[in-house]
Amino acid sequence: MKDFYDVVIVGGGHNGLVAATYLAQSGLSTLVLEQQAHTGGAAVSERVFPGVDARLSRYSYLVSLLPDKVVADLGLGLDLRSRAVASYTPVRRSGRDVGLMVERPEGAVTRESFRALTGGDTEYEAWADFYGSVSSLAEAVAPTLLEPLQTADDMRARVDGALWDELVERPLGETIERRFADDTVRGVVATDGVIGTFAGLHDNSLIQNRCFLYHLIGNGTGEWRVPVGGMGAVTDALAAAARRAGAALVTNSSVTAVEVDGVRGSVTWLGGDGERSVDCSWVLSNVAPSTLAALRGQTGVERPEGSQLKINLLLRRLPALKTGDDPARAFSGTFHIDEDYSQLESAYQSALRGELPAVPPSEVYCHSLTDPTILSPELIASGHQTLTVFGVHFPARLFASDNDAVRTEATRRVLAGLESYLAEPLEDCIARDADGNLCIEAKTPYDIEASVGMPGGHIFHGDLQWPWVTDPSEAGRWGTETDAANLLICGSGARRGGAVSGLGGHNAAMTILTR
Repeated sequence: MKDFYDVVIVGGGHNGLVAATYLAQSGLSTLVLEQQAHTGGAAVSERVFPGVDARLSRYSYLVSLLPDKVVADLGLGLDLRSRAVASYTPVRRSGRDVGLMVERPEGAVTRESFRALTGGDTEYEAWADFYGSVSSLAEAVAPTLLEPLQTADDMRARVDGALWDELVERPLGETIERRFADDTVRGVVATDGVIGTFAGLHDNSLIQNRCFLYHLIGNGTGEWRVPVGGMGAVTDALAAAARRAGAALVTNSSVTAVEVDGVRGSVTWLGGDGERSVDCSWVLSNVAPSTLAALRGQTGVERPEGSQLKINLLLRRLPALKTGDDPARAFSGTFHIDEDYSQLESAYQSALRGELPAVPPSEVYCHSLTDPTILSPELIASGHQTLTVFGVHFPARLFASDNDAVRTEATRRVLAGLESYLAEPLEDCIARDADGNLCIEAKTPYDIEASVGMPGGHIFHGDLQWPWVTDPSEAGRWGTETDAANLLICGSGARRGGAVSGLGGHNAAMTILTR
């Protein structure tokens, strides 16, 4: 440890590691302080179940927004694999069990699947037209994420004006209802607007529109890929890159205070050898803005509220489906459960009233179908698979009265929703750990806050913001600046933050390096 660093980064999550690597590569002395025993934040791989050699992506689970340029710049050498299927949605309709299959890339199977569900080609043609337009928006926006901020007017000039009005000016629900007629198709489109975001589809704040945009612009394609080795492989590679560049990474160090005056900074923390402080030129915050405010002694800052239930499972085998479709194909993409448009709205209204949704919408991901390396050879040989379930519209307020009891009931309802589309009991397929317990782990927003320090369990550190500015005077900035000239936001709370993207880290580093 030195007495002075050019840069001190508070928090060793993926964004902090990205910033540390860029800065250290440029010759700046850089110190990263992480309160947990390991770096990585919420992007980690862990053995969750006692005696079971399965390394689950416990919190964050897929990669889309991480730019290929950042991967190349930092020499990460990651293997990010495409999933064979984009999504699968089982539906019970008119006495029939059918499944809406969307391939990657889309082809004849997708068109036929739409036809089997809706009775014609109209909805598929509307789907192809809509996502063709969205792809043009993604191609225009994605390159700007690693550049100084542009104005909304400049961005609008790059894309189709009508599409801009649909996705940026008016509530997402209006666009979906105008473009699509089928309740299930509408819901599949709408889900990208509510992942980790508690909002109605007609919310005038348009936070659902912002969430939708971020889910569809990664690398100009919006594809969500599976990191081989789990999410921990991403942050392990980042930590190794930061160390190679010369950054100092110190774990088990809980920051207690941050002081800045615009020119100099000081960071204080508690570690194994007691309380320590270090001076620096720059402080980068990889914690949520509300957490940073507390570290600076500021009061009255509103805490964010997360809105999800995360369930991790290990299965002995994939369950059979009532539709008769091959589960190995159906579960290889995003498996939608009870996410019809009307069901999403019903669940939102229930949660808004402070009630657990009776039929909670959720999504399932089977990472081991794309990346079996997260399982031991013995588990692979015996047919085991992982499942990650992400329940939407579970705001933290629902768990405030009794987190344990409500977690149990919420988990039961979500898994019952999955089981309603299965041709066999789900419990028969779930593996057991060394103690004989079912391999099920559930995390509420409160659990996520306790585990990884995200206030309110909000996976984005707060509401997502548009990746551009409306005030021309802010154009040319990086979206990482604060009220103090030498204090920057490098985490998900930066203007272009959220998800495992590295954008906050890159842009905070560029704020320093381009001055």
